[in-house]
Amino acid sequence: MNYLTSIQTTCVIAMLFCSGNALAGVTDEPYLNIVQKTEAESARITKVLEAPTDFTVPSTFESMTAGAATVRARSDEHAFSQPSASMKADDRLTFKLGNAMFEKLWVTSPASTKASDGLGPIYNARSCNACHLNDGRGHAPDGPEDRAVSLVLRVSIPGRPEDQISQIEDYIATRPDPNYGEQLQDFANPAHDAEYRLEVTYQQVTVPLSEGETATLRQPNYNAKDLAYGALHTEAMLSPRMAPQLIGLGLLESIPAADILANADPDDRNGDGISGRANIVWSRQFDQPLLGRFGWKAGLPTLREQTAAAFAGDMGISSALFPGGWGDCTPAQGACRGAIHGDGDVREHELDDTGLDLTTFYTANLAVPERRTPGDPQVLKGKQVFHRTGCAACHTPAFVTHRLKDRPEHSFQLIWPYTDLLLHDMGDGLADNRPEARANGKEWRTPPLWGIGLTKQVSGRVAFLHDGRARSLLEAILWHGGEAQPVRDKVVTMPAADRRALIHFLESL
Repeated sequence: MNYLTSIQTTCVIAMLFCSGNALAGVTDEPYLNIVQKTEAESARITKVLEAPTDFTVPSTFESMTAGAATVRARSDEHAFSQPSASMKADDRLTFKLGNAMFEKLWVTSPASTKASDGLGPIYNARSCNACHLNDGRGHAPDGPEDRAVSLVLRVSIPGRPEDQISQIEDYIATRPDPNYGEQLQDFANPAHDAEYRLEVTYQQVTVPLSEGETATLRQPNYNAKDLAYGALHTEAMLSPRMAPQLIGLGLLESIPAADILANADPDDRNGDGISGRANIVWSRQFDQPLLGRFGWKAGLPTLREQTAAAFAGDMGISSALFPGGWGDCTPAQGACRGAIHGDGDVREHELDDTGLDLTTFYTANLAVPERRTPGDPQVLKGKQVFHRTGCAACHTPAFVTHRLKDRPEHSFQLIWPYTDLLLHDMGDGLADNRPEARANGKEWRTPPLWGIGLTKQVSGRVAFLHDGRARSLLEAILWHGGEAQPVRDKVVTMPAADRRALIHFLESL
């Protein structure tokens, strides 16, 4: 498994911070066996990444969303579950084994199935697939009877001076809630109580649009009901998080950090109103600061760490990176801490390194489907509206990945994820008021847009933004505020035909 070995044995990044919010002296060689690009190749990359000027035809290679890793777009719910097209034949078995780990149902300890016990004692789901159904997005609860395991509440309280990380400038220290940890779990093993029950209610908000059209938004209100382990801390900060789609993650991990940081403009020196910032996070995997890429606030740096964090927080499954067999149970939850767990007998951890490697390999190689109808006149018109309106200032269309010896499916590919992987202030309407590393309570990482038009086909319903409140792409746009407020306002006032073309373009991604 060369890909995973290379990540584990390489020093990833060295951080030197200068005054203000700028980052200086940043280097990023996150993978072993990188082949440095030549000057000629760098010039070619610069040329191919130039913004389009001709909107009468698709850009060259635009239909190949993930480069050589792109797969044909299926018409069923498994469109996000295909392996990278360029994957080596002997890696396809590894991919299938990773899929089995992803779909495996974990059980309570003790159990006769020693490779699958260790669930909980409190948890949000029994498998990865329970939240990322068909490797796609989750959804918000539709009503009181909908448990919606794909939506969780993160929780933290303000940190103390000793919680600061001196190596990370502008780091916002937080601590787990003393009674409930870092995530509220709504399921529990027998003899234990679930931490809470999630209640979501909505207020309908009507937004007038040009030419007499209107849109209706859902303003959510979240309540942690039936708290079983005492009150939340008086300064508890709660943030709803919906499970995102998983395609193309290995390619996002392969984008050179220097290229991501090149788009950062925290002081808005170019005066365009967009102030993208990099999230810098502390890596358990490498015991040093790294560029955050994954999660709604870019709070985790590598796919392996993201995968291990999900096992621990969502299912209470321990690994070398998160060794506590009790998962997110706090010292205040004595019965949970003292329960029988799935580690310490045959296995050192409930999820061993092989299982973590397989699951990470699987999520790294879930393929991105090809674009549908990129040459359709309505799609091309919508593409022009997308660029003219300013959407591309955050949703950066394309990157070229590192040249890598051991990861041919991710190596030196022109990809079209439509994200800059940076943090942006999205305004009060989307604020969760809960910081994460350098991200403040209003900042979110720009989510990738590739595959977004297949959401309903894969997931069975449409739910966008970090908490699934948006039931359409137009609703998602109308929730944009902060840095994106001017772009959002242009969408409101533009001719209705342009608005329809913009949505048609997004649905083709």
